[in-house]
Amino acid sequence: MFMPRRPILLACTCLLASCGGSAPEQPFPALVQEFVTTTLSLSPVAATGAGYHAHNGIPLDDQLDSFSTEAVKQRVSYYKSFQTRLEAKASAGGLSAQDLADYELMRDMCRLALFELEVQQRYRHDPALYVELVGNALFTPLVLEYAPLETRYQHISMRLRQVARLLGEARHNLADSPELTLRVALQENDGNRDLIVNRLRQSAPPSERAPFERAASEALSAIDSFNAFLTGELSQRKSGWRLGTANYALKFSATMGIDLSPGQVLAEAETELERTRARMHELARGMYAKLAPGRTPPSDADALTREVLDRIASKHASRETYFDEARKGLVEVRGFVGQRGFVPMPPNDNLSIVPTPEFMRGNYSVGGFNGAPALEPKLGAFYWLTPIPETWDSARVESKLREYNEQGLRILTIHEAIPGHYLQFEFANQVEPRWRRALRAVYANGPYVEGWAVYATQLMLDEGYQSHDPEFALTFYKQMLRVISNAILDIRFHTAGLTDEQAMELMTGKTFQEREEADGKLQRAKLSSAQLPTYFVGWRQWLRTREAERQRQGQTFQLLDFHRRGLLTGAVTMPSLRKLLAAGQAGTK
Repeated sequence: MFMPRRPILLACTCLLASCGGSAPEQPFPALVQEFVTTTLSLSPVAATGAGYHAHNGIPLDDQLDSFSTEAVKQRVSYYKSFQTRLEAKASAGGLSAQDLADYELMRDMCRLALFELEVQQRYRHDPALYVELVGNALFTPLVLEYAPLETRYQHISMRLRQVARLLGEARHNLADSPELTLRVALQENDGNRDLIVNRLRQSAPPSERAPFERAASEALSAIDSFNAFLTGELSQRKSGWRLGTANYALKFSATMGIDLSPGQVLAEAETELERTRARMHELARGMYAKLAPGRTPPSDADALTREVLDRIASKHASRETYFDEARKGLVEVRGFVGQRGFVPMPPNDNLSIVPTPEFMRGNYSVGGFNGAPALEPKLGAFYWLTPIPETWDSARVESKLREYNEQGLRILTIHEAIPGHYLQFEFANQVEPRWRRALRAVYANGPYVEGWAVYATQLMLDEGYQSHDPEFALTFYKQMLRVISNAILDIRFHTAGLTDEQAMELMTGKTFQEREEADGKLQRAKLSSAQLPTYFVGWRQWLRTREAERQRQGQTFQLLDFHRRGLLTGAVTMPSLRKLLAAGQAGTK
């Protein structure tokens, strides 16, 4: 799961005066550059993560985004104005295939921004939005070494002093909240407190300890006050979380960037679900005698498959060795990919496996990927792995470890690191010119990104990873059932009134997930919308794109070349990628 760096869709009022509109007749590259730098300047927290540190001479790393009423109005105005100018430029014609790919990303981002601001209005209903913004504002300067530690702590202290202002805006804006979102916000706010009290305090350089302590005291007081607001006043104002059919279709279209409706994707997913289940039944039947010698296989196909999966799941790390096993797996997959040469290897070796920050564990209950900044690609990239809490009882621990058994943990590492997200973003960070690189990283198309990570995992199976071990293959197909059910869950939750009971039956029954995994996915499905289908949609699109190129090139088609060109293009929409490949412009400046 990729951790997006997209700017929070609300403005920092103190910067808006410097963001004046540009003339519609400006060249297209200048229009793209303006969009990237302006939107990043409007979200200083995201700007730091992207490696954009000052806008028109105004520093960004010491600022915190604003959610004031005026900031929201000005943000809406900017996106509407830019949308008009962008459409006028596209209508005038003369854009190259590369320009049109950039146009589609900006078009979709404007649509998403206006949807969130005017329709979904997350800033009025989602307290976790504010909590995660605070966490990212403090965590990013801690771990990204874009300046000396003393300088970064000055930025941290200045942002700490603005926490009270931000959470005050949150209290003013929040009209209500879904119960789950409220609970996650409280959990993640405790993570923010822990980040300040422990990690930030312990890491503060001597010269910055005194100003840090003063600022931390102010911020902690504001965090406690906000928690009181959440558990008191806001807890009495509950709201629903489902988007509904019409609103979901709008967000789905802008997120996917393809000409398929939610209903069409749902039909494809449900067909693929049964096809994959049948493939698993056949594979499990062939494995049964070796894994259960002397036993008579169950007559029920699901029961047989589940028994084989249970035996595979019994081979897992302990809570104490979980991270070590992931690190060993990363070394193993890097060696395999480098040896086989079916995808290009990343140019850098700057990936670290680190615990998922506590303020992000509501959405990232398993793990995620946080790439190197697009504008400073030499800085670190992070594979987040969520630790198993010490407070969990033995049953919960065992459920988690069984889901992420030896094979499951390998697949997670492949997806998040190599040849998945890490490899993809390392090549995206080579895109030139610089403004195009930033656009295609900050506003990366979800199906391209998540679809690549799923497709890359399938590549490992196809290329013989683990010496074609059927246990790896069966675990992969189980993961594919999860990819497929992600799409079904999201679409049916928001458009068809899917119940919790039906969702759990789909996950624990038809797709063989452990209870702990299913509980986490149920929570994530309610906290997000139109993100979970990106895995399935993108996977299908990558396979179709590859087949189109194979048909077009015939005997000259080479898998490594296809991957190299596709990766060096950056995360455009999948229709744009197909057009660029067909025009011979993929992977070119």
